[in-house]
Amino acid sequence: MSATSPLIDPRLPAARAADPRAPITPQDYAKFCDFFYRKTGILFGTSKAYFAERRLQDRIAATGQASFRDYFTMLRFELHGVELQQLVNAMTINETYFYREDYQFSALVRHVLPALAAERAPGEPIRIWSLPCSTGDEPYSIAIQILEHWPLADRYDIEILGSDIDSRALADARAGLYGERALHRLPPALRQRYFTAQGESWRICDALRESIDFTQVNVADAAQMRRYRDMDVIFCRNMLIYFDEVSRRQAVEALYDSLRPGGVICLGHSESMSRISSLFAPRRFGDTILYQRPADHD
Repeated sequence: MSATSPLIDPRLPAARAADPRAPITPQDYAKFCDFFYRKTGILFGTSKAYFAERRLQDRIAATGQASFRDYFTMLRFELHGVELQQLVNAMTINETYFYREDYQFSALVRHVLPALAAERAPGEPIRIWSLPCSTGDEPYSIAIQILEHWPLADRYDIEILGSDIDSRALADARAGLYGERALHRLPPALRQRYFTAQGESWRICDALRESIDFTQVNVADAAQMRRYRDMDVIFCRNMLIYFDEVSRRQAVEALYDSLRPGGVICLGHSESMSRISSLFAPRRFGDTILYQRPADHD
């Protein structure tokens, strides 16, 4: 053996396995962002790179892939989309709690529902859609607000639908089990009326859990969105901020098609429809601005 030959331990493998938590190159991160955007409409820019990369590395490790490239190949060619759903669950942010931005719930029962009832016969449906509904805090809050503050609730067939892209959040919504943080803005009397203590958590009553239909929906999937029509009110709060201009406009057009003529959409307090689309007209309900699909006779 020459003096310059390296000493190789024969007990070591010929090549060292790649590290699934190794830093992701800018080129690979760009590929991932483009893929995830095309699948969901959600755009991860450089400002969210740390968040996205950490969760991406978690999924690489969880699936046993040796590197980003191995994982990305598996992700693109898997047949049933199981890992894509796990990745979506990891990447979505479910920041929610009961009675969040409840001034819109007040506008719903004081102004929107009475206006709808004035044009409907008793027994007719009124359809309300929470999208994204996350772990169910919003649709359950809507139901409680209606039961507590709209005297005509029993005279109409009120349908409340909750939808989200995150299958894990939907499972939590159906279970209806919440911790103190989720309930911190709920008045104590309502907690006692609609929840049962279970250890350090609270489970919402069966009557409410059974009255809300939770479904999985990807707003970027036109075929899925076509299943939802004739909504009277859509709560779509703090979702569009994660989209770019193109996917935001496409989502708004899909929501427009989901509404009845004259129906309204509620956005988050930092969102404005006027910057996205001219399809909707801003309308004041009390002190709250909502966005209305024009009626056919307008």
